[in-house]
Amino acid sequence: MNLCRNFSYSLSASLPNRSISTTCCLQELRKLARVKVVDNSMLGRKAVLAGKKVKIIHVYNKPAIGYIGDKVLVTVMGEKKKAYIVGCVQKQKPNVPKFDTNNVVLVEESGAPTGTRIRVPIPSCLRGKEGDFTKILSIATKFV
Repeated sequence: MNLCRNFSYSLSASLPNRSISTTCCLQELRKLARVKVVDNSMLGRKAVLAGKKVKIIHVYNKPAIGYIGDKVLVTVMGEKKKAYIVGCVQKQKPNVPKFDTNNVVLVEESGAPTGTRIRVPIPSCLRGKEGDFTKILSIATKFV
């Protein structure tokens, strides 16, 4: 944080008539947040290999902020797909793990996962959540 302040002072000294905001960015999953597909579906693999960005375009809850276990609509390789959030960088509640990346698992319209395996650890707090996570939990190999 001190580095940001020193940086803003040095810039303000060189540009006296302009103000620069140094507010920290929000670490929440909202619209247009970039996420990583962590299952082994063909669409997710193509996006990773092509270096295409996977972005959230809709969050299916009232405040429109995504948390672990929430259903979202993402764009993958120009297609709209539904997904569940299985890992967040944002600050979490006690006993809920914090991840290095924002992770999602792609699902079909029926709720069945698109892939057959999940490559990263899944938080075990999904077991107590409401919703149909049994299929996602059954294809996961590791739990945190």
